[in-house]
Amino acid sequence: MTSTTRPPLLDLVDVTVIRNGQCILDDVHVTVAPGEIVTLVGQNGAGKSTLVKVALGLMRPDSGTVMRKPGLRIGYQPQRLTMDAGLPLSVRRFLTLTHQQPEIRLREALDQVQMTDMLDTSVHTLSGGEMQRVTLARAMLRDPELLVLDEPTQNVDMSGSVDIYRLIADLRTRTGCGVLLISHDLNIVMAATDRVYCLNGHICCSGLPADVSRNPEFLRLLGPTAAGTLTIYPHTHDHVHTPGEHTHAHHSGHHHDHHHHDGPSHA
Repeated sequence: MTSTTRPPLLDLVDVTVIRNGQCILDDVHVTVAPGEIVTLVGQNGAGKSTLVKVALGLMRPDSGTVMRKPGLRIGYQPQRLTMDAGLPLSVRRFLTLTHQQPEIRLREALDQVQMTDMLDTSVHTLSGGEMQRVTLARAMLRDPELLVLDEPTQNVDMSGSVDIYRLIADLRTRTGCGVLLISHDLNIVMAATDRVYCLNGHICCSGLPADVSRNPEFLRLLGPTAAGTLTIYPHTHDHVHTPGEHTHAHHSGHHHDHHHHDGPSHA
């Protein structure tokens, strides 16, 4: 479900970030439209965390433009949360740490992520998948137009990941929000994803999952359990990474060939 008639919620154009003399993001262009799920994939050090900070307005790029819909409401699910295990903290308290909410709103948010009746449960007793659902509920309390989800299946097994991906797709369908989904896995992305960007400091490639989902070599990596929910985006491009050099990709291409040579890693 994508919108082609309304302006994008978020549009990063030619964004470059340089820190300590190192180019972390190089001419990156990512856009998210209303009702669209966009998945950003890349290995550790590819610049994903930096891109999230730029998208959220927490970091100013050295060049390029960041355009957001005026008054854009963003719900953010961070990659990890560190909580003192000795500090009593219920789901209710966790959901209201920054903003007080009436109980009916808290229950509605938990119901959206299929965590009904967990309001007074200690967060320290939750499984990895349950905690991810609670942090997603917290993001939904803002009635977001854009959800930014940083590794939403971290510390979740494959079965739980499939459930969370389905949940995210359902939230998009029911609320019409746009979703920017960040993943470190170059192989597995949601079948519900409308577009995929592959990041390695720059955008290596981007495309529609449907264009590559029939690739048998990569589909074999999935197995039958996740095949109905997940699809494969082949990580093959048409350029060569050499030490200290970025090569710009053709944004419209989906099948490319390249080799990564040893060189400076991106943060």
